[in-house]
Amino acid sequence: MSMEGCVHLSEFKSSKGTQPFRLIYSFFVFCTSKAARLQKAKWCVCSVCGTHSPRLHACLHCVHFACYQGHIQDHSASMQHNLVVDVEQGQVLCVACGDYVYDTDVGRIAQACREKSRRSLGLDTEYRAWEPDQVEMTLLQANPKRRRPTANSTIGLRGLINLGNTCFMSCIIQALTHTPLLRDYFLSDKHVCQFNNDSTRCLVCEISRLFQEFYSGNKAPLILHKLLHLIWTHARHLAGYEQQDAHEFFIAALDVLHRHCQGNPPSNGDSTHTCSCIIDQIFTGGLQSDVVCQACNGVSTTIDPFWDISLDLGPCPYGTSKADKTVPTSLADCLDRFTRPEHLGSSAKIKCSGCQSYQESTKQLTMKKLPIVCSFHLKRFEHSNRLHKKISTFISFPEHLDMTPFMSNRRNNNNNHNGVTTHPTDINNRYSLFAVVNHVGSLDAGHYTAYVRQHRDQWYKCDDHMITRATIQDVLQSEGYLLFYHKQILEYD
Repeated sequence: MSMEGCVHLSEFKSSKGTQPFRLIYSFFVFCTSKAARLQKAKWCVCSVCGTHSPRLHACLHCVHFACYQGHIQDHSASMQHNLVVDVEQGQVLCVACGDYVYDTDVGRIAQACREKSRRSLGLDTEYRAWEPDQVEMTLLQANPKRRRPTANSTIGLRGLINLGNTCFMSCIIQALTHTPLLRDYFLSDKHVCQFNNDSTRCLVCEISRLFQEFYSGNKAPLILHKLLHLIWTHARHLAGYEQQDAHEFFIAALDVLHRHCQGNPPSNGDSTHTCSCIIDQIFTGGLQSDVVCQACNGVSTTIDPFWDISLDLGPCPYGTSKADKTVPTSLADCLDRFTRPEHLGSSAKIKCSGCQSYQESTKQLTMKKLPIVCSFHLKRFEHSNRLHKKISTFISFPEHLDMTPFMSNRRNNNNNHNGVTTHPTDINNRYSLFAVVNHVGSLDAGHYTAYVRQHRDQWYKCDDHMITRATIQDVLQSEGYLLFYHKQILEYD
């Protein structure tokens, strides 16, 4: 494609202006109204062979429609009409030059029609990559040296001032700002505000601003008063100055970010459905639930989205075997128990569609689809009618994790209580640890801290406004409350 236009396009614009382009784009390419869409459906067929070709072109000189299989070329040669437009993509073809050509004025017309077309269909504003204006170009030219992080660089590390029992918020923000894909998304300025750029209402705008602050090179601690106010506004159950649960804040933050990415109204109780927003792209996985009838072995399968996996640490409440009564000591033990078949018992019979009667059954949870970021919640806080306590049992967790044994296609073929699969691992299911949130102290008087991975092998401990260097041994020997793993290999659709 020629990016400089051509002599034929320049001559056409000089004699007829840009109005023919505007008419073609408005009515036959990016239709800006329902009437235009009906006209396109009626008239956009090849006038020679009568087909709806995927490469149909419209003549800019006389609005003649013909396909690219030679018919538009024949029309151009016989009528000396050199310029035609692809009605599918909007590209301008100069038949005389034998190439698609680009023109700045035509490009602006096409973009304006495209945006008007999206609005007429009720769609959001189309994402457009950042392009520097004249002022920004001048600044870039005056400052050609680019900042690149070195092996010992601390860019991206900022302490967070505790506003009074807000350590639960600080550690989650530290984990989110060091999530690789989330960082890349916000630093590339891809967020399109759904609230008319009103940052006082949009949590995503505030998070975007925080990413800019974190990676600005400034080392002074940040104050998150705006973020706290937004969370109080959109997640009212977290409002107040008392200590909150970091896991509850994490889920609430994802929920608000998810809704604000979409521009949805406040939570309607079902905001964790899968969509294409950046939150769901990174954090949403699919959890498969298989309920097996003990009478006929019929299987009922459902798949539900999840943002994190909560893992029990105490003895299994429903099991009767020795393995069920064993307390887990590692993340692998917790995942093995989480994906182990559970006998529902006689008090929880379900109606089997095969037997057409209520039968005892077993239920098994497995991973159908893994998210890019796997978040594990170790359930250290136990609440019951009789007591509230914290489980401080040490649970070991690895720096690198393979989720293959817990996938649906592997686990369902290995339904034994040992939980060990002999199937080969899948490199697409391998994860690396990048953040850990810890809770120190008791249930009533505790404090949250976080470990984050800055570079591949560099770890830092975040304790409110204090940032100190740590080792991977410090991380792996910590108690662990929330564990964040990132996929080592990304698959692109």
